Amino acid sequence: MPLLPELQKELPALLRSLHQSPTQPLLYSSIFRILTRTQNSLRRGQQLHALLLLHGVCLDPILSARLASMYASSGDLRSSSLLLLNHPDPSSLLFNSLIRGHSLRGIPTDVLSTFHAMLSRCHFPDHFTYPFVLKACADLPSPSTGTAVHSLCLRQGLELDCYVGSSLINMYAKCGDLRSAHRLFDVMPVRDSSSWNALIAGYMMVGAVKVAEHLFDEMPKRNVISWTAMISGYTQNGSADRALKVFDEMRKEGTEVNPNWVTVISVLPACAHSAALDQGESIHEYARSMGFDSHPIVQIALVGMYAKCGSLLKAHHCFDQIPEKNKSVVAWNTMITAYSSHGRGEEAVSSFEKMISSGIHPDAVSFTGLLSGCSHSGLVDQGLKYFDSMSSVYSVEPTHEHYACLVDLLGRAGQLEKAMKIINQMKIDPGPSIWGALLSACRIHRNLELAEIAAKRLFVLEPGNSGNYILLSNMYAEAKNWEKVKKLRSLLREKGMKKSPGCSWSEINGESYSFFTGDTSHQQAAEIYRLLKDLPEKMKIEGYAPDTSYVLHDVSEEEKECNLAAHSEKLAIAFGILNTIPGTTLRVTKNLRICGDCHTAAKFISKIYEREIIVRDVSRFHHFRDGVCSCRDYW
Repeated sequence: MPLLPELQKELPALLRSLHQSPTQPLLYSSIFRILTRTQNSLRRGQQLHALLLLHGVCLDPILSARLASMYASSGDLRSSSLLLLNHPDPSSLLFNSLIRGHSLRGIPTDVLSTFHAMLSRCHFPDHFTYPFVLKACADLPSPSTGTAVHSLCLRQGLELDCYVGSSLINMYAKCGDLRSAHRLFDVMPVRDSSSWNALIAGYMMVGAVKVAEHLFDEMPKRNVISWTAMISGYTQNGSADRALKVFDEMRKEGTEVNPNWVTVISVLPACAHSAALDQGESIHEYARSMGFDSHPIVQIALVGMYAKCGSLLKAHHCFDQIPEKNKSVVAWNTMITAYSSHGRGEEAVSSFEKMISSGIHPDAVSFTGLLSGCSHSGLVDQGLKYFDSMSSVYSVEPTHEHYACLVDLLGRAGQLEKAMKIINQMKIDPGPSIWGALLSACRIHRNLELAEIAAKRLFVLEPGNSGNYILLSNMYAEAKNWEKVKKLRSLLREKGMKKSPGCSWSEINGESYSFFTGDTSHQQAAEIYRLLKDLPEKMKIEGYAPDTSYVLHDVSEEEKECNLAAHSEKLAIAFGILNTIPGTTLRVTKNLRICGDCHTAAKFISKIYEREIIVRDVSRFHHFRDGVCSCRDYW
């Protein structure tokens, strides 16, 4: 940050005085204090340090601490640490300066090691020390160390100090011990906003949304951190609509505080979750008006938001706006994952290669996005090549997630035996994601033998996941093995498990509308079903034939066709056609995998109504246009 106005006037006068009296410790101390609060001051600070050594100025406790603070604030923690290491009798001030420096640079382990060194030198921590130390305990997290530090606070009578008390509440909340956090909160004589905020964030973290809401309502004075904690908490707990509403409330005229860049990156994932593109664009416009859109983290969040809302073009545009020097591995990963989720494997590979060429080293997330992109696009040879290069070339050890992508890659391509061989040769125990990838591939290629092996493993690993039972049941039904279908359905009833209902939602004019399979509760239900009733005849003229294998109950073909027409994604598409002008792109989000018949129908609907239809299901995007899907029916 630039010099504050009062400091701009103070510094030249101090430098002139130093020129006249270069042996005065107080002058050096005052100048180092100013340099600590300014950017790009390291070189000048080093020159002054050399000057005081040249003139033999004694490093008293205050001057040592100021010098260490200057180095630490400039990012030169090595020089700051050497001051402490080489000082014959370091003071508490010097320890505090280094503890603060490590904390501001986000190195909690070094904060704690410096704190331990401080205690070993028999120096007493004070109310300046403990907040940074407790923050380190919270960041790690290390509840046992935090409790030990709390006991030291008690011995010194600092537990109820405003800053120390707030830090203790924050530490316990981030470590998940809400009982201790709330007990401290209740006994604090003075509660500042940070105490309230720490408790609110803690309850949101463990999913106690109602308690957090009660605290927020009771809070005497809210600040931007309070509002952001609620928005972030709603987003993390799956209440995206509520997060967006609270953000709107925050922006209303009369609210005392305005959203900052942290608020913006907290609410953008809510837009992504709800596929609320209109609201995401509105928030982007707000960020632009406030100058937040130039912040690297906001830029990355915008890329992710647009990609998950189905606008790959805008995601790419936002990515291009990020200066090359700010394109971190996180930024590249976001773009690679965006291409992957939209089935653009070639672009995902191209982005990965550009990232390598720019000197950025890939991490585990990079390979997850890359391998997933190869899988969705059938790039088997390239996917295998990149998987083999992970540890040998880039020193990234494959995890369950990477093996799941590899099994999915081979499974989608029909190489089920090879996928099974890899599972048997893995150095780590295959988890649910790996067996789940194999089971899904077996469903696509109708390999019942391997499907039974995968499903039986999943029944043990995920006993409460009804989807695995239903998928295998559907395969038995396709094979007309009704005895095993009956047995699995009975098992589901015994366990009290039910199939997750299909749900789809879409955003029309900034409002989100949701539909369940067979839904008749919507006020336009009659119009929606009338449109869907007429659709099959129009589609059959174009060559459509209902795929009733996706309705595997023992009912007539006519009943099966009726069941297909009531699938949630078809209801959402029909609603969009009825409520938007011709040519408007329809965006639909599905909580499960889109069924084969709905996929086929969406292609015909896009051609008949001359619409682009973008459907995001649980694993990827499908872009339907002119009777063709972007996945090229490889999904």
